[in-house]
Amino acid sequence: MSKPPLLYLVHRIPYPPNKGDKVRSFNLLRHFARHYRVFLATFIDDAADEQYVDALSQWCEAVHCERLSPRAARIGSLRGLATGEALTLAYYRSKPLADWVARVVAEQGIREAAVFCSAMMQYVEAHPELSTLADYCDVDSAKWLDYADKHHGPIAWIYRREGRKLLAYERRAAGLARAVTFVSDAEAALFRKLAPECAAAVHGISNGVDADFFSADVSRASPFDSATRAVVFTGAMDYWPNIDAVTWFAQEVWPALAEFDASLRFWIVGMNPSAQVLALAQDSRIRVTGTVPDVRPYLQYGAVVVAPLRIARGIQNKVLEAMAMARPVIASPDAALGIDARDGEELLVASDAPSYVSAIRGVLADAARAARIGVAARECVVTRYSWEAHLLKLVPLMQERLA
Repeated sequence: MSKPPLLYLVHRIPYPPNKGDKVRSFNLLRHFARHYRVFLATFIDDAADEQYVDALSQWCEAVHCERLSPRAARIGSLRGLATGEALTLAYYRSKPLADWVARVVAEQGIREAAVFCSAMMQYVEAHPELSTLADYCDVDSAKWLDYADKHHGPIAWIYRREGRKLLAYERRAAGLARAVTFVSDAEAALFRKLAPECAAAVHGISNGVDADFFSADVSRASPFDSATRAVVFTGAMDYWPNIDAVTWFAQEVWPALAEFDASLRFWIVGMNPSAQVLALAQDSRIRVTGTVPDVRPYLQYGAVVVAPLRIARGIQNKVLEAMAMARPVIASPDAALGIDARDGEELLVASDAPSYVSAIRGVLADAARAARIGVAARECVVTRYSWEAHLLKLVPLMQERLA
């Protein structure tokens, strides 16, 4: 029996799965491809991703990729100030993409859609005949309000406005979907509180980790010299919460650690480091890698992995991946939120600079304890964070409910 067609709308090309949102959107794509003929419409906002378009044919019957210049899109999104809408909607608005959606829906007789990211719901508004599953992933409107609290002046006003406008859209768009999913029960509960009229349709479906891929391998070479003990942070380094996290850590935590142990180095591992992040490498004990071909060696041979995010939504893949690599991870309360792990046994939570220093020094001073935490962390991921187990929850939500 032929599989039915599915329209899948994603705000960023879901391959390769090398950053948080793409890890989730890619695993959703693989899941959908088992049950549907997938017609994917998406944006490419990084020229380096152009090379991966053809690879999507493994899971998609047809793909439409719209090129998006982040700088031009940011400028263009300001028209939202005149129209009174959320700037995010204008940022991701494309007539060619909308035209492709209309054409493929008509030609293929598509009756079901899956949408990743609330901003992409604007492309199903013109097609009320579609039975739509919306994966908002995070409550993006709350993220903008969090940003506003960390800034001042006009930019804080813009962020606060965006939070209010986007929440209004998230609520309205949720009414177009038969189900709305979030990356954690905590995010789902927050949206139910913010949009009580949508509560019955809201579900939490956690991220997972490929524990076979993220596993130690003795044949894998260390990126560190033998005299180094590395404190490691991983993430896309053009993302403001990551920039804020490493800057805060370098300024508030690192000096005490460097004084404690001269062999320590702070490694910031991730693509597209901003000027602010690159400046941290003026300290000769701080390394900024930029893009690396494989993050696993840095995790495997790091003495400790840190996730000092002061703003975080949903579940942090970087934390789960480090745990899967059997590393002791010290995370902020925000970064640990939504992860079902026991503090002190599978994960260490630190809320301020002194507690980070204490936790990291404690792990570095006790190799046996560090190993125990690492083993327990990996077991936690293997038993509780399988992609297959979590995405099985989509099956009843994806059942067609059309008259």
